[in-house]
Amino acid sequence: MAILVPRTDPRFPVASRSRNSRFPSSQAHVAGRVAYCADAEDVARALQQTIDAGLRPTVRSSGHCYEDFVVNNPNGTILDVSALDRIGSGAGGAAPYTLGTGTQLGRAYEGLFKLGNVCIPGGTCYTVTAGGHISGGGYGTLARMYGLTVDWVTAIDVVTVDAQGKAVPRRVSKTQDPDLFRALRGGQGSNFGIITAFHFDRLPPMPEQSVHGSVTWDWNEMTEDKFVRILRAYGAWMERTSPQKEARGIFAGLYMTSKATGRMQMRAELTTETGPVKDVSVLLDLLDQFGPCKPLSAKPESSKPVVDTNTPAFRMGPPPGDSVCYGERPVVRTPWIDSTLLNQSGNSVVLGDSHRAKYKSCYMTSNFSEEEAQAYYRELSRDTNRGLVVAVDSYGGAVNNPQRAEDTAIPQRSSVMKLQYQSYWQTPEDDAPRLAAIRDTYNAVYSVSDIPERYKGTPFGCSRYEGCYINYPDADMLQHAHWTELYYGKTYPFLQAVKRTYDPHNIFHNAMSVQV
Repeated sequence: MAILVPRTDPRFPVASRSRNSRFPSSQAHVAGRVAYCADAEDVARALQQTIDAGLRPTVRSSGHCYEDFVVNNPNGTILDVSALDRIGSGAGGAAPYTLGTGTQLGRAYEGLFKLGNVCIPGGTCYTVTAGGHISGGGYGTLARMYGLTVDWVTAIDVVTVDAQGKAVPRRVSKTQDPDLFRALRGGQGSNFGIITAFHFDRLPPMPEQSVHGSVTWDWNEMTEDKFVRILRAYGAWMERTSPQKEARGIFAGLYMTSKATGRMQMRAELTTETGPVKDVSVLLDLLDQFGPCKPLSAKPESSKPVVDTNTPAFRMGPPPGDSVCYGERPVVRTPWIDSTLLNQSGNSVVLGDSHRAKYKSCYMTSNFSEEEAQAYYRELSRDTNRGLVVAVDSYGGAVNNPQRAEDTAIPQRSSVMKLQYQSYWQTPEDDAPRLAAIRDTYNAVYSVSDIPERYKGTPFGCSRYEGCYINYPDADMLQHAHWTELYYGKTYPFLQAVKRTYDPHNIFHNAMSVQV
């Protein structure tokens, strides 16, 4: 039976936390109780009790939701599924494999390494959990090589609510409730029910080794021309190599930080499916794209850019080896599992003071335009953008299989880069200026001349863009009539039909959920 933690319980202030301390936005929005579920049966019972009481259920597995969709639940019930973290396999560690919805990604990599030396192509934040990450199309350092984790899922355990208001546990697959199965692979589980486990008939091998390299630039020596050349060199390489199989082992991130941070950096890692990395030429080719941009000629004191002195430490991409190119390109070899998990750990309970944050996103199908790069330079040069990072991750490769757009709910299968705008700060007093800064930057970049007037302020209506990423929800986009196309693309009518069938009473809803 689920353990209930009501507002009167001394555990409630911690139990009801979000990892983004902007939420809940006020005491009036605080939930009435948290239900800690230990297994799928607990989930079904707690969900039924919530429905029978006429309350709204929201679901939390790690607390990483970027908007107020979980803990802002006035007098409702937060169903916490973090304890559903079983990692299972067949005999002797062989397939099939199972990941509980509450499994932290860090634990998933550890467990799958021990069981069968296999992996999922997921993200690198240890405490993000499988439920939201996988069902929303989560990606990571192996995406270009192995595709998305949803591409490997073969069955999903989920609890839905039928037309009679009854909680119904289901196992869905391509032969059982196939439309729901497709919707849960990219359309976010929180739109349709509560996912309790993912099943995989097979998984790809865990890489043995990663080779790392990076390049750092000093903002004090940055000019608009240099900045534009850096950004367009990176984008051109990603566009050119995305279809090339020999470049699928590359994951890279260009971290555009504000001038106040002092430095800007590009990091990359190269892996192969099996054995040590023997040929590093594709990694060196990427590093060589920046020779004309004159990176630092000496190794900087820190290999990790400081985002803001008031910002808690957080990870941006793979750990670098030597963080600057000078003379011969230095690269560092590490075991892949080390490069993914080293110095990371985490708890399923949100401990300590969390930061305040805002996020935005964009899929890009081709290189940055010169006008777009100039807009980034102007915005990031402003002192008001202290604490802002625009992470430009490599994408494409195996992800861009058009057939997977038909059997999953991820329509963005043509992009070569994926952008995450991140702003972090500590105090409520900084909310207004920090939110204004990230919004102004986003609006400036996506109001360049080749974006149609009706789509300005959004990455849409231009051949360079493929919309936004639903796992990085941004409620600011609700002001645009085309917001559903931004996030769900052409799959939205399909998702609406699935919603009407499996959640006819719209039990599972938030501001950006699929509308019935």
